[in-house]
Amino acid sequence: MLLGMDIGGTQIKAATVDETGAIERTLRADTPASLDEFRQAVVRLIRDLSSSAAPIRAVGIGCKGIINPETTCVEVLPGTLHYVEGQLLSEIVAPALAADATIAADNDARVALAGEVAWGAARQCRNVLMLTLGTGVGGGIVAEGRILRGATGVAGHIGHLTVDPDGVLCICGNRGCLETVFSARAIESEAFAAVHRGVDSRLLACRSKPPSCAEVFDLARQGDVVAGDIIRRATRVLGAAIAGLAFVFDPEVVILGGQISEAGEMLLGPLRAEVGARTQSYLRREIPIVRSTLVDPSGVIGAAALALEATRRKGTN
Repeated sequence: MLLGMDIGGTQIKAATVDETGAIERTLRADTPASLDEFRQAVVRLIRDLSSSAAPIRAVGIGCKGIINPETTCVEVLPGTLHYVEGQLLSEIVAPALAADATIAADNDARVALAGEVAWGAARQCRNVLMLTLGTGVGGGIVAEGRILRGATGVAGHIGHLTVDPDGVLCICGNRGCLETVFSARAIESEAFAAVHRGVDSRLLACRSKPPSCAEVFDLARQGDVVAGDIIRRATRVLGAAIAGLAFVFDPEVVILGGQISEAGEMLLGPLRAEVGARTQSYLRREIPIVRSTLVDPSGVIGAAALALEATRRKGTN
């Protein structure tokens, strides 16, 4: 049995998954505020999911930040989970596992891509771009059949691609990163600014203060001019970034995951048009832009795929 774990800023999700990618049982817990509590929560989740009939032979872990896949060390993790920096995820989960269990860990966006490669929209593809669109923007790249991880595990952090050299400061310390323009946080910031200025828009009547990203998309779909303008500007920048990456990696498909991808054609239609307009004359083909095909919680399925990949690699050594 495989176990996938998705470590997020608000929740830790875990599930047992079979070798076809089907979830058998899933649990989740609120992300604790301290390292000791975090260790206890992770071990408790694994033990609660363990079964003597089908023991866990491999665990895959997806986590925000920069993760060293060779050592499972959390190298950089700003924000509420900062206390995990410098920790080996393999050591945190080991007390709940058999001594011979395989443990693998990686950045959460690359983990999501691993799931798509194993059981989703990237099956049988050798060149793929994936973006996870949520509070920030994560990314993963398959090049010639292999997931790129880079010299130090940083490859694929598409959200920190510079799209405006003089733009606003990003959490990473750079200016004008993609996720400062297109992300739930960025879209909500634009909506708050419009509300703060008192512009004539249905954003003023939103229950969320400031309006949530989902509310902004919903109002844009209903024809609200201000909400529509916010979404158009953000989507145009995202499309330009994807077009640039298309010239670098020449992907067979671009996969979108994360909460914002749930906007469906409201996002996908304009995005395809923007990317097509910027690439068609040179690439002379349409680049499919599709949503993730994995069911929620897709993060744990991807983590299980990472575990499966690690066991197969271990078996060939």
